[in-house]
Amino acid sequence: MNRVLKHTGARYPIVQAPMGWIARYPLASAVSRAGGLGIIETSSGETENCKAEITKMADSGLPFGVNLPILFLRDDAMLRFVCDSGVKFVTTSAGSPAKFVGPLKDAGIVVYHAVPTVDAALKCVEAGVDGLVVEGAEGGGFKNPEEVSTLVLLQAIRARTDVPLIAAGGICDGRGMAAAFALGAEAIQMGTRFVSSAESPVHANYKAAITGAKETGTWVLNKKASPCIRAIKSELTKEIHEAGVMPPDVLKNILDVYFGGDMEAAPALAGQTVGLIDEVKTAQAIIDETVAQFHDITGRLGALAAARGF
Repeated sequence: MNRVLKHTGARYPIVQAPMGWIARYPLASAVSRAGGLGIIETSSGETENCKAEITKMADSGLPFGVNLPILFLRDDAMLRFVCDSGVKFVTTSAGSPAKFVGPLKDAGIVVYHAVPTVDAALKCVEAGVDGLVVEGAEGGGFKNPEEVSTLVLLQAIRARTDVPLIAAGGICDGRGMAAAFALGAEAIQMGTRFVSSAESPVHANYKAAITGAKETGTWVLNKKASPCIRAIKSELTKEIHEAGVMPPDVLKNILDVYFGGDMEAAPALAGQTVGLIDEVKTAQAIIDETVAQFHDITGRLGALAAARGF
């Protein structure tokens, strides 16, 4: 059996990324009802609100997961809550999972850690994680300034470890899913595709910026400092790109982008898949079409392999 499906209980190996403030019950539940795995974010730092969202997902009976971004958590309150709330699947990110793996696994929780390099992957496997989310440079949001594509990173990590891998970055449909599986993944994670879904709570202007962008429609910003991010091209991000550095408070108005629709209030985080997405669709349609396209492609490839042809 596909190990990610075994670990998550989802119908399909398609995971929704844990975008801050966005990845809450309305989006996560829609993804899970459609057969994927909705993830609840905690990176917003709104501990009580996130606890309520986790409780709603748990009460729904749907399969789901929670993301714990280690460097963003003020204390161990969220970790303790997750361990006590019946959550079965957790992704950790933004830091070393070493101190989290023990308590989470003692609570019967499966743990995957998000990694941008081979070295990080091997350290996490040594720390005892059950799997990895392999994040290539094509993805949106917080990035490793030493950009390594999902295409290369998946192959490099698969060559060094046999733990299950979820591919993230540059994937928004069945083509990307088939490619990821060919490189050793057992699931995919999509962020930008679900941000622009019908059930996503973000403003229509944000969705329009995604569906209207080209494949060259994003920049990696602040590569010589922290945080390094990938965001949609705008007048604001053009200024940051040309300056080479990002003001430390540039993300303070991010909610005005997400929910107010002011696309110049802060960098609008998104991945290179903006160039592949041209329509707002329901989570159900996104997942159904991704699965159908994946099976069509892998079926054709299987026929080629059976015929020893090309």
